[in-house]
Amino acid sequence: MKVNYQYASPSMCLNKDGHTTLGLSPDLSRDERVSFLGKLKDPLTFRDAMLALREIVISDATQKKKERVEFFAWLNDEIERRIKEHEKYAPDLRKSIQDDIKELEEENLKKGAEIKELQILSIEISRELDKLNAWKDYYALERKFWQFLRDRDLSLWIVLDPVITVHPDEVSFEAFSKDESMYGCLSIEMDEFEMLKEPKLGTTNIDFSAKLANEMKRFRTYSDVQLSINPEGFAVDTGAAPEYLEKKIDLPETWIKGFNQVSSAANLNGITLTLSPVDMYDLCSFLRRHRETKSPRYMKWILKKDEPIKIVFEPFGKEITLKSIYTGDKDREEKIWGRRRWLVLEKLIPLSKSFQVKLFGFGMPQFIIADLGKMKMTIGFSSWSSNDWVKGTAFNIMSGFVGDGNYSQVYDLLKKERFMSIDNICKKLSNKNKAGIGSLLKRGEGYYDVTKDVVRFRRLCNEPIPEELYKTTEIEYEVQNLIKSTLENFTIRFDEKNDFVFTNKYNVRNLNAVNTEITIDEDGEISKLKCSCKEFNKGPRNISSPCSHILALYMISNKYTKLKLREDKEYTVNDIMEMLI
Repeated sequence: MKVNYQYASPSMCLNKDGHTTLGLSPDLSRDERVSFLGKLKDPLTFRDAMLALREIVISDATQKKKERVEFFAWLNDEIERRIKEHEKYAPDLRKSIQDDIKELEEENLKKGAEIKELQILSIEISRELDKLNAWKDYYALERKFWQFLRDRDLSLWIVLDPVITVHPDEVSFEAFSKDESMYGCLSIEMDEFEMLKEPKLGTTNIDFSAKLANEMKRFRTYSDVQLSINPEGFAVDTGAAPEYLEKKIDLPETWIKGFNQVSSAANLNGITLTLSPVDMYDLCSFLRRHRETKSPRYMKWILKKDEPIKIVFEPFGKEITLKSIYTGDKDREEKIWGRRRWLVLEKLIPLSKSFQVKLFGFGMPQFIIADLGKMKMTIGFSSWSSNDWVKGTAFNIMSGFVGDGNYSQVYDLLKKERFMSIDNICKKLSNKNKAGIGSLLKRGEGYYDVTKDVVRFRRLCNEPIPEELYKTTEIEYEVQNLIKSTLENFTIRFDEKNDFVFTNKYNVRNLNAVNTEITIDEDGEISKLKCSCKEFNKGPRNISSPCSHILALYMISNKYTKLKLREDKEYTVNDIMEMLI
């Protein structure tokens, strides 16, 4: 999706009369002209939180290919040299060439003195020409130039500008990492600002350059900092007009879809752990001091009721014990991959009162909320570093966000109220609310705020997203059809571990029956799953790549996880209906 960002000027820090203004230029191509002007009460926390957000934006955990430009340049030269040597000293010509060389050598001996003088003169002339030659070392310089663009400027230029939204109760900054495996959202409550002007609500992209980040590093305790979002742009006090800036960017489809998947994933059921800053420091310190060179590369969280949380790091086999106590009702273990990405939290450790870690089960993403007082930093990690949010689980299906539903009603309601909980949306509107909310998220017109458990109105792009990026997919249609199919083979069992075990047999036309089984624990997490279909068994066979049968069974099972069942007795749908009657 190609979009044009238009800024009245680059974002910049302006210092005048002892006051610092962090000027953020909004995108002028949007309908809503967002504006904001407020004095920060805690500029240092804001500084470090924004710098941590930028670390997320420029983060790239994908494996880098080694640059071999110099090697291939040498190889090409060597091949050319050897080809010339072969042509020059071909066997048929070697004798005649040697005779010619002998004659030339005898002649050169006679003119040795003259040749020596000419060589000296040639060297002097060459040195003078080299001084004046503008093309000297052209290819070497060109190679360095392109390498610089690739490794430095280009990586910064293609970084997608953060999305800022001014809400009635807070200001939020959202961004994705370069490799699209991390999501960051910094939310700042209005109480953190001494308002200097009435804000205008809305969403916009902001020009957040590396130069601006370097300027923010200069904030100090004595700095009097104002946050300004000004559609008219900013200019240094030289009398010159602001410099107009335009960016033309081809937005990746995964970037657009990823925002929806993040909101859908955050809405799922899971367990929440509260860690102290000391605990997070111990975790990051271990990662900083140990660099793995072989597999497996995961950390296993060992959670036992009323005992300190333990983490085992593989492949080292080393264990650390945290100060925080696990207060859940059931012992469990959680494996987490892509753990080195957690180092982005280091900047937030001195500022945070606590960290909330939300885990959703094996092969699922994780969310961490850093409590910075009046500010909250929410960071979402995909299942592992090389797995972006779109390649993984269809989280919108697992959250029940399937189809369009009453999209237009949800859109009008949220545009008016700006943020509401899902329960309040359902109370306000009639039916098909889940699908309507999901459609809003898929269109990039809202996001789920995990810190306050509300859906917020936010237009991701300055123009409507193409239909092919949010229309219902084939797997969604398959899931809908499977849900509507008969439940005569559907069973529920409550085992000795207090887990719900759901099974179903799907009769697929012209194919063998598909047997599906999922286990959901007391926290609503999927702990085990099986399916006999080819699609599921071709992949990694876990929740990171579910088939339509697993997704359909999961959505059906959500209706029955609150039932009180006898242990190890198998129930059918008819049994459940008799219980309810």
